[in-house]
Amino acid sequence: MNSYIKDQIELFQDRNQNRGRLLVSCPDQPGIVSAISKFLFSYNANIIESSQYSTNPEGGIFFLRIEFECPGLKEKEQDMKKRFATIVEKFSMEWTITRVHHVKKAAIFVSKELHCLLELLWEWQSGDLMADIVVVISNHEAAREVVEGLNIPFYYIPANKEIRAQAEAQQLLLLEKYDIDFVVLARYMQILSQKFVDENPHKIINIHHSFLPAFVGARPYERAYDRGVKIIGATSHYVTNELDEGPIIEQDISRVDHRDNVDNLKKIGRKIERSVLARSVKWHIEDRIIVHQNKTIVF
Repeated sequence: MNSYIKDQIELFQDRNQNRGRLLVSCPDQPGIVSAISKFLFSYNANIIESSQYSTNPEGGIFFLRIEFECPGLKEKEQDMKKRFATIVEKFSMEWTITRVHHVKKAAIFVSKELHCLLELLWEWQSGDLMADIVVVISNHEAAREVVEGLNIPFYYIPANKEIRAQAEAQQLLLLEKYDIDFVVLARYMQILSQKFVDENPHKIINIHHSFLPAFVGARPYERAYDRGVKIIGATSHYVTNELDEGPIIEQDISRVDHRDNVDNLKKIGRKIERSVLARSVKWHIEDRIIVHQNKTIVF
């Protein structure tokens, strides 16, 4: 990590020593917001941002994201989690409380196409992607120079379906070594095993180069061209054991027409892929995403 990025992270951490985030999902009923507000008030916490959503006020699921400022949060955190258990039990909640001070550690997986990786690195260098990119792993050497030029460790691990188990064993060891919080598949053109996915639930963000559910799997631009589509797109989603079927985080599109050949579709599509993936990663590191079944609520 270069000194500028290190300084940016340290400044961010210093500014957010006492900033916290609370994510909640539970059956909807009266009194949820009141109970949480009173709980935070008991710690002298000030709510900075609050967003909520209910699938149905009568018998639906309630979702809430609160960002708050709390003096002495580091010292209070464990007691808050312990005391919050009473509210959790009363409302049957799934929940997390995190300190914004904790900058999430990311591993990026990439193959030969580098446009999504380069976009993330640019956002990271500019301070607009507040994560700690601690390692890049690839089944090709194409990204080594640019990655190592930023003082990020780069690992070349050949991967294909014949040696998937061996490759993933090395990758999982690296994720443990670098204490990774989440993984970004920035056009990493390999299918991950069930074991790998199960060890990282809702922690693997993929970019797929089509507007899902259209053109799942390989060669979507070629298939889109053959079908004569008028719109192409990209989809970022959490990885599950069903190929390209995980909870969708973000999508975008661009219009095309009969004059656009496959190369044109790819060129247009790369711009969409870059922006869609960058937004998804930002929302993930800002704790703006709640996964419910096979959907996401993005605040």
